[in-house]
Amino acid sequence: MKANMGNTDKIIRILAAILIGVLYFMQLISGTLAIVLLIVAGAFIITSFMSFCPLYLPFGLSTVQKEKK
Repeated sequence: MKANMGNTDKIIRILAAILIGVLYFMQLISGTLAIVLLIVAGAFIITSFMSFCPLYLPFGLSTVQKEKK
Protein backbone atom coordinates (compact mmCIF):
# COMPACT_ATOMS: atom_id res chain seq x y z
CA MET A 1 0.00 0.00 0.00
CA LYS A 2 1.30 3.37 -1.00
CA ALA A 3 0.76 6.13 1.58
CA ASN A 4 -1.95 8.56 0.55
CA MET A 5 -2.37 10.54 3.79
CA GLY A 6 -0.30 13.55 4.76
CA ASN A 7 0.64 14.63 8.27
CA THR A 8 -2.14 17.21 8.56
CA ASP A 9 -4.73 14.61 7.55
CA LYS A 10 -3.38 12.16 10.14
CA ILE A 11 -3.40 14.78 12.93
CA ILE A 12 -6.98 15.82 12.16
CA ARG A 13 -8.15 12.19 12.20
CA ILE A 14 -6.41 11.45 15.50
CA LEU A 15 -7.84 14.60 17.11
CA ALA A 16 -11.33 13.70 15.86
CA ALA A 17 -10.98 10.18 17.31
CA ILE A 18 -9.85 11.61 20.65
CA LEU A 19 -12.81 14.01 20.67
CA ILE A 20 -15.22 11.15 20.01
CA GLY A 21 -13.63 9.14 22.82
CA VAL A 22 -13.92 12.07 25.24
CA LEU A 23 -17.57 12.63 24.32
CA TYR A 24 -18.27 8.94 24.90
CA PHE A 25 -16.52 8.73 28.27
CA MET A 26 -18.19 11.95 29.44
CA GLN A 27 -21.47 10.25 28.46
CA LEU A 28 -22.46 13.04 26.09
CA ILE A 29 -23.11 10.48 23.36
CA SER A 30 -24.70 7.10 23.90
CA GLY A 31 -26.64 4.34 22.24
CA THR A 32 -26.40 3.58 18.55
CA LEU A 33 -24.81 6.95 17.78
CA ALA A 34 -22.00 6.22 20.24
CA ILE A 35 -21.35 2.80 18.73
CA VAL A 36 -21.22 4.18 15.18
CA LEU A 37 -18.95 7.07 16.20
CA LEU A 38 -16.61 4.76 18.13
CA ILE A 39 -16.28 2.55 15.05
CA VAL A 40 -15.50 5.63 12.96
CA ALA A 41 -12.94 6.74 15.57
CA GLY A 42 -11.30 3.32 15.44
CA ALA A 43 -11.11 3.52 11.64
CA PHE A 44 -9.57 7.00 11.93
CA ILE A 45 -6.87 5.72 14.29
CA ILE A 46 -6.06 2.67 12.16
CA THR A 47 -5.87 4.62 8.91
CA SER A 48 -3.77 7.32 10.57
CA PHE A 49 -1.13 4.85 11.70
CA MET A 50 -1.12 3.10 8.33
CA SER A 51 -0.98 6.43 6.42
CA PHE A 52 -3.43 4.88 3.98
CA CYS A 53 -7.13 5.57 3.44
CA PRO A 54 -8.90 3.06 1.20
CA LEU A 55 -11.70 5.57 0.48
CA TYR A 56 -9.20 7.85 -1.26
CA LEU A 57 -8.37 5.22 -3.92
CA PRO A 58 -11.55 5.35 -6.04
CA PHE A 59 -11.34 9.14 -6.16
CA GLY A 60 -7.60 9.31 -6.79
CA LEU A 61 -7.09 11.52 -3.74
CA SER A 62 -3.84 11.96 -1.87
CA THR A 63 -2.95 14.44 0.86
CA VAL A 64 0.74 13.58 0.79
CA GLN A 65 2.80 16.63 -0.17
CA LYS A 66 4.90 16.21 -3.26
CA GLU A 67 8.65 16.65 -2.85
CA LYS A 68 10.08 19.91 -4.14
CA LYS A 69 12.89 19.53 -6.64
